Amino acid sequence: MKEKCPICGMDGKIEAHGHYFCSQGCILKYEKENNISSEKCISCAVKVGTWYRERVFIVAMIAIILLALGYFLPLLKPFSFAFIDYLRMIWWAILAGFLIGGIIDFFVPRQYIEKYLSRHRKRTIIYSIFFGFIMTACSHGILAISMELYKKGASTPAVIAFLLASPWANLPITILLFGFFGLKAIFIVLSALVIAITTGLIYQVLERKGLVECNKCEMGEDIPVLTDFSIIDDIKRRWRECQFSPRSVIEAIKGVLIGSWSLTKMVLWWLLIGMIIAAFARAYVPQRFFTNFMGPTFIGLMVTLLFATIIEVCSEGSSPLAFEIFRQTGAFGNSFVFLMAGVATDYTEIGLIWSNIGKRAALWLPVITVPQILVLAYIYNNIW
Repeated sequence: MKEKCPICGMDGKIEAHGHYFCSQGCILKYEKENNISSEKCISCAVKVGTWYRERVFIVAMIAIILLALGYFLPLLKPFSFAFIDYLRMIWWAILAGFLIGGIIDFFVPRQYIEKYLSRHRKRTIIYSIFFGFIMTACSHGILAISMELYKKGASTPAVIAFLLASPWANLPITILLFGFFGLKAIFIVLSALVIAITTGLIYQVLERKGLVECNKCEMGEDIPVLTDFSIIDDIKRRWRECQFSPRSVIEAIKGVLIGSWSLTKMVLWWLLIGMIIAAFARAYVPQRFFTNFMGPTFIGLMVTLLFATIIEVCSEGSSPLAFEIFRQTGAFGNSFVFLMAGVATDYTEIGLIWSNIGKRAALWLPVITVPQILVLAYIYNNIW
C-alpha cells in the first residue's frame, strides 16, 4: 500500500521527515507548519542527478527530438507543423491553468475547498458547476486546476463534475460557441451542465458503494467537515493580519511559483503525450475523411466519437473543428459529440485521473458520460 502525503493526501514518493510526500512543495508546507528548517527539506527530498528521471523531462525530450527531426526528415514535417500549431493555440491556456493552480495552492486555504467541495451531498455538485463557470482556462488548463482542487480536499464526484462543466460552460467559451453556432450554442452549454450534474450525482452513488476512489473517506460517507468554520470571518482575519511589504510580495510570488511548478511536473507530461498523439492524427489522417464519414447517421456518430477521443486538444481548438463538421455535414449532434466526447474520453484526462485519483474513477468516466452524449447527439441530429 502506498504512503499518503500528509499535506495533500495524494500518493507519496519522496521520503522526508518520517513521511512520504508527493512533491517538494508539500514538504515545504509541512516544514512551515512544524517549524522545520527548509535546508533539511532540500537535502533529503531532492537527490542530485535524478532530475532527468522526471516523466515531464523524458516526455519533453521526446517531443523536442521529434520536432527537431521534422526539420530534416520530410516525413515528419507535417507532424512538426501540427504540433507547433497546437502549441500556438493552447500555450496560454496551459500557462494560465498552472498559474491559477499555483495561486489556489498558495492563497486558497484547504479549509475553503473542504467546506464546499468535500461533502458528499447533492449541493456539492452544484458548487462544482459554479466553480467551473468562473474558471476561464480551457480543458487542458482545467486539468491542472482540478488536480489542485483534489489535492485541497475536493471530493471525487465534485472534481469530475468540475472537469466536465468547465470547458464548455465557462463564460469565454460560451461566447466563442455563440460566435460559431449562434443560438444553437445554448444547447451545447446546457447539455454540458446536465451531463456534468448527472455524472457527478452518479459518482456520488458509486462512491457510497465503494466503486470509485474516495478522497479521505470510507465508502463515500458524509463526514462533517468544518461545521464551525466561517470563510468570511477567516478572510477578514487574514486581511487584518496581512502586512503589505516588498518581502511579503516576494514570498507570495515565490509560493505561487513553487505551487505552479509542482503542478506542472504532475500534469505537463500528460499534456505533451496528448499533443504528440493529436499532432500525428492531424498530420497523417486526410482532412476529407472527417467530412465524408461524419454524417448524421449512427456510423457517423461512432466515427466522430472515435476521432473526438483521438484528436481532442482543448476547448478553443475543438470549437472551430466542431463547427467545420457542422458546416460540412449539417449534423449538429455530431458536432456536439466531437465537443463533449473529446473531454469525456480524452486519454490525457483519463490518464491524469487514473494516476492522481484512481483507476476506477478514470474508467467510470467514459462509461457514464458517453451514453448520455450519444443520446443527446441522436436527438439533436433528428431535430436539425
